Amino acid sequence: MGPAFISPTMIRTMVAGAIAGATGELALNVVSYADMLVRARPSSTMPGKVAGRMADIAGVELAQPGERAEIAEARKEASGALLGYGMAVGTAVAYAMLRRAGLRLPVPIGGVLMGGAAMAVSDSAATALGVTDPTTWGVSGWLGDIIPHVAFGIAAAATLERIDPI
Repeated sequence: MGPAFISPTMIRTMVAGAIAGATGELALNVVSYADMLVRARPSSTMPGKVAGRMADIAGVELAQPGERAEIAEARKEASGALLGYGMAVGTAVAYAMLRRAGLRLPVPIGGVLMGGAAMAVSDSAATALGVTDPTTWGVSGWLGDIIPHVAFGIAAAATLERIDPI
């Protein structure tokens, strides 16, 4: 068997998915920050807590001996944000590959499904790590999670449709 080969079309699809994911993450952040502005709510601490818990499980120290506790907290927050970008790009690349394999959905439906998938991955990971309990969120908490993820999915699906039409 010869070396693995990824066709130029597949590479283009993966790059388009990455661009779409970054665009979707921008939409998610804009909607989230607009919500924070309107409701005067603080930013979510969940991504940083997830990153901190993952670091604990992996045995990775986020602050070196002698460093202040704020350093570890800053690294948790930054790591959480980077995990969000990775999840967004990964989700959109997976969706792009499904489209390339034959999945044909209108942008609104594909976008809602992609946003739902991203939300399910992030929320289930946070729940499994013991960082949150979605049963305690209430309507406001659920809407604060659903609406930005739908914005992510629709923006990513629309971007993907535009830059990688099939």
